[in-house]
Amino acid sequence: MDLDKDNANPTILNPSDLPSRRAESAARKREDGASGLFDRLIPRHEYLNDPFEDSASASDSDDDSVEAIDEQEIYDLISNISDPEHPLSLGSLAVVNLPDIYILPPVSPLSNISTVLVEVTPTITHCSLATVIGLGVRVRLEQALPPRFRVDVRIKKGTHSTDEAVNKQLGDKERVAAALENGTLMGVLRKMLSTCE
Repeated sequence: MDLDKDNANPTILNPSDLPSRRAESAARKREDGASGLFDRLIPRHEYLNDPFEDSASASDSDDDSVEAIDEQEIYDLISNISDPEHPLSLGSLAVVNLPDIYILPPVSPLSNISTVLVEVTPTITHCSLATVIGLGVRVRLEQALPPRFRVDVRIKKGTHSTDEAVNKQLGDKERVAAALENGTLMGVLRKMLSTCE
């Protein structure tokens, strides 16, 4: 398989250039450096339960709370997926990018189902594994996200010679289900997703 790579020499991003919450929190700590200087000298004491909080209201808020999921969290879920051709992640190859991830609100006021849209950018315009990569992203998100999200993975318009055909395959539930029953393809997907655990 190494000899038949579509793109034997892909562009690889530096890990420090990839979007990350850790970089944002480190920058915030540097900005708050003066005020936090003495805070680190005093040991923190955290209560498991706030003694002044009403116990009835605390238990009610925990049951009804819905954890917010943003684009950065979606990126963190899929950026570590291994490319099927290269021993590199989709994030480091810029196949998945933070600006190409969208969380769309429910289409109806009666629904609570949001849509996660991910636009994938293949490394070359004639990538033969674009469908496999899209399928890997879709499987990862469907496994990781709560059921209140619908997953839509597409090839970014104009980045692949057959983007419309690939998007038709990725959007067809019957084709996706049939692909997931293929043992060989599932082996490839397991290998791609093994780097996410």
